[in-house]
Amino acid sequence: MKRRILGGTGISVSEYALGAMMFGPWGNPDHDDSVRIIHTALDAGINFVDTADIYSAGESEVIVGKALKGGRRDGVVLATKFHNQMGEDPNTGGNSRRWIVRAVEDSLRRLGTDYLDLYQVHRPDPDTDIDETLSALSDLVRSGKVRAVGSSTFPADQIVEAQWASERRGHVRLRTEQPPYSILARGIEADVLPAAQRYGMGVLTWGPLSAGWLSGRDVTAGTGRSALERQKFDVTVPENARKLEAVAELKKLAADAGLPLTHLAIAFVRAHPAVTSVIIGPRTSDQLTDLLAGADVTLDSAILDRIDAIVPPGADLNPADNYYVPPALSDASLRRRA
Repeated sequence: MKRRILGGTGISVSEYALGAMMFGPWGNPDHDDSVRIIHTALDAGINFVDTADIYSAGESEVIVGKALKGGRRDGVVLATKFHNQMGEDPNTGGNSRRWIVRAVEDSLRRLGTDYLDLYQVHRPDPDTDIDETLSALSDLVRSGKVRAVGSSTFPADQIVEAQWASERRGHVRLRTEQPPYSILARGIEADVLPAAQRYGMGVLTWGPLSAGWLSGRDVTAGTGRSALERQKFDVTVPENARKLEAVAELKKLAADAGLPLTHLAIAFVRAHPAVTSVIIGPRTSDQLTDLLAGADVTLDSAILDRIDAIVPPGADLNPADNYYVPPALSDASLRRRA
């Protein structure tokens, strides 16, 4: 497994990161099987594990903690995230100092460790000044509980704002950004990836198989992920119909290249010079085995050009695949004078 340096931190991470969202009731509820999958990934050379407090309401972190017992923790770059609501109290979520100082302790306890290599803001919070968030994160770094901090699914303008706030207020910088990125969701190529490159940020992409669309399986069958988020798989929706057409073309391209579609999809993401590590999120051992087999696949310019012809650079075939809608678009009161 090849390694890259994470956002100027000097931390060496594998080109694949193991995403833990599918460990727990959201995906694989069998703790022992999930631990085996994690161990297989580590034995294959993956040294980067990414989870979040919200995944299966904390159970994913518990499973990861179990897997890292017995001396494995020191060899792993461990990342988790905070932001999403973890209880009925409105203060058990968001990006406030009040929540951050509690959330990090909860994650450390579930993970069975006394420090995090990377602590990430899972989503922007329009109700919290970025200065407040960065101040709290800086204190965690100085205390030794956190080694580096990053963001996830931040628009380019908020990446820039956070970098400026750090410089002007003397806070630690966000060293990484974790955006969705796949052949079917290329919107970040226009601004997020260039912004991350300008500030020397590591980029950890998630969703390289576009929630299963690029897995080679029939995602319209109403099982697995498609059963949970029907609106993103309903082919009567024009954006999803376009995705189905694109997948058919990509399958032909993969066959012409002698590659499984999964390997083509992940190699495409790895080919972008801004990307540090691609997060893969297997639910089963077979899925992990398939993804590991494509770790050394590279795509030549001819194949990349054919992909560009199927899905143009910077295009999101379904904007809903970004999993973040800015308040200015979701809240009508922000678009209308009182």
